[in-house]
Amino acid sequence: MDIFADFSIRVANAIEQSFGGEKLPKTLLDRIVVEPPRDSSHGDLSTNAAMVIAKPLGKNPREIAAKIVEFFEQDEDVKSVEIAGPGFINIRLKSHVWHQVLASILELGSEYGRSDIGKGEKVNIEYVSANPTGPMHVGHTRGAVFGDALASLMQFVNYNVTREYYVNDAGGQVDVLAKSAFLRYREALGEDIGKIPEGLYPGDYLVPVGQALVSEFGKTLLDMPEKQWLELVKSQVLDAMLDLIKQDLAKLNIEHEIFFSEKTLHGKNGEIANTIKWLEEQDLVYQGKLEPPKGKTPEDWEDREQTLFRASNFGDDTDRALVKSDGSYTYFASDIAYHREKYIRGFNHQIVVLGADHSGYIKRLKAAVKAISDGEADVDVRICQLVRLLRNGQQIKMSKRSGELVTLAEVVDEVGSDAVRFMLLFRRNDVPLDFDFALVKEQTRDNPVFYVQYAHARACSIFRTAKKELPDMDISEDALKKADISLASSPEELELISIIAQYPRLIAIAAKAHEPHKIAFYIHEVAKGLHKFWAKGKENPNLRFVNANSLNVTLTRLALVHAVNVVLKSGLAILGVNAPEKLS
Repeated sequence: MDIFADFSIRVANAIEQSFGGEKLPKTLLDRIVVEPPRDSSHGDLSTNAAMVIAKPLGKNPREIAAKIVEFFEQDEDVKSVEIAGPGFINIRLKSHVWHQVLASILELGSEYGRSDIGKGEKVNIEYVSANPTGPMHVGHTRGAVFGDALASLMQFVNYNVTREYYVNDAGGQVDVLAKSAFLRYREALGEDIGKIPEGLYPGDYLVPVGQALVSEFGKTLLDMPEKQWLELVKSQVLDAMLDLIKQDLAKLNIEHEIFFSEKTLHGKNGEIANTIKWLEEQDLVYQGKLEPPKGKTPEDWEDREQTLFRASNFGDDTDRALVKSDGSYTYFASDIAYHREKYIRGFNHQIVVLGADHSGYIKRLKAAVKAISDGEADVDVRICQLVRLLRNGQQIKMSKRSGELVTLAEVVDEVGSDAVRFMLLFRRNDVPLDFDFALVKEQTRDNPVFYVQYAHARACSIFRTAKKELPDMDISEDALKKADISLASSPEELELISIIAQYPRLIAIAAKAHEPHKIAFYIHEVAKGLHKFWAKGKENPNLRFVNANSLNVTLTRLALVHAVNVVLKSGLAILGVNAPEKLS
């Protein structure tokens, strides 16, 4: 049961009955919202309907609000309704509405909050996509967690989601990687390689690769020309790096269905060549010169006539080069071909999660997808800003183990997957984030992941207490469904129900906006509500969850606790975080 969706329909009916003769466009009506008021003392629901339709109707918002209020004064579920400020309508509900919500949660269980927003439509979420040149570092971790949680969220509302990783295995960095591995190969054969030369990858993670090359080829690579051994080493080291990346991601319980190789796009009959040919047929490619960009000139800008894609026709700031002066394809040529390939696979909805240094990609990717699909497909580019690692407030810059940036594995090994995932989602993806090791290991209310997991564990402990103190009482899920919900009548109980009643609405909002952090924020509020109720029970025996003197009230309160746990467990599952029954 989603009371906000329910009352949105009632508001629409009120407008139809009161102003049905007026022509109000659907785009206008879509701006009407029914939501919890910012101040709960103002009521249970609030709507902006009167202010949205006032201007096209040529009427005063409060005059319109008065008409809508008349409609709700006749509603048997409404306790009171009033106009506030310039025309907000605040509604207070009768207790039986909250009882219906609670009964609905108990009946639906883990299905509570699900919807058919996605209607089974296919969506491709490409995330992480780090260059396969070494272990995952913390800079990649935020995008990994964000993309994975977003995929789970969209699956929850019935999108057919594919998790995809784009393997950048066709660029010059792969040659550098292979040369770095060859150096470790020589080292494994007993050669003193000295200091790793500038420009090669220095990490010790390539030492096992060098040893594996010795096992595979012995000394034979030493007798080959570079062109020959480079291809052999490339294949071996890429496989090893992808295995390493998959192992790192597995520490966060992240699995991709598809690892798409950029190499497959290249070649005479590859998708890049086919895409450029198709763009030429559509008159979307021409030979011309680009104006130098304002400000600092990028290294890849060339003052020459070249093959250009008409990106500016589709909302980009400038047209984009597809072929470099040496005849090789630009990175953007690969990008446009890759997104066309996804479109051909049937993905009209594409989401790409990129790092902080890719903000400039948003317009060009949107232009590319609009062009290759004739406007049929869409792409949402989500940028994950930087993560700053701290220890007791002091920034950490280096990793002793790898000689590079702090790795994903190091962070997970120290604080655990749950802490990493929750803390990286407990902030909007597009703002920088501080991750303090000391904080996430604290078992205090200041640690958000502990605070939420403790709420779930506390709810479970309430049931253990009930079993211990009332061993003959049936507190199974079936028994909870039969509890007298009307006994949940105290302000504290109704307040807690009103919080968990928001879950379906929050799920829908977060899924539509592609913002899984909203779920983290919300379940933190649910946890706060439970902890608050529990604290009041410590002060007032009449508010305790387990009361041997009133078995009916106890069963009702246990039903409420179970409903809270349904929401906590569901929200944590979407975020990829465990819901423990006990905390050590």
